[in-house]
Amino acid sequence: MFGFSGKLCIFALLLIWLTDFQKVMIKLYQENPNPKQIQQIVDVLKDGGLIIYPTDTIYAIGCDIFNAKAVEKVCQMKGVSSAKANLSFVCKDLSHIAEYAKVSTPVFKLMKRYLPGPYTFILNGSHQLPKLFKQKKTVGIRIPDNAIALA
Repeated sequence: MFGFSGKLCIFALLLIWLTDFQKVMIKLYQENPNPKQIQQIVDVLKDGGLIIYPTDTIYAIGCDIFNAKAVEKVCQMKGVSSAKANLSFVCKDLSHIAEYAKVSTPVFKLMKRYLPGPYTFILNGSHQLPKLFKQKKTVGIRIPDNAIALA
């Protein structure tokens, strides 16, 4: 289904839920992702759809974190309630982390050293967390070393 060459993913098959009944599979190349396909994926996410996408460690389930119904769908797929779910935010780079988490200088230096990479940092949530996550004290933050996950 997907190809690997050492650490690099040659291509990925993204499974996209357009609706509860309609699913689409997209073959996306990491080295040269097709902008039209990326836009299609963004549109699906904005419309409350889900995607399964590669990261540097595993394939993950993704959605728009500001869409409560989409987050609930992810929790249903994982078999957990949204109140108890420990979901991680994928950030494009270090500059986006402060939107969702409070980061001290020593932790920022540690993150700068190890990210992008296969790590999830559990940090205190900021006041800018989406409404659905306001009751959480901590949030998982990831910056995967995978061009498709960051596209």
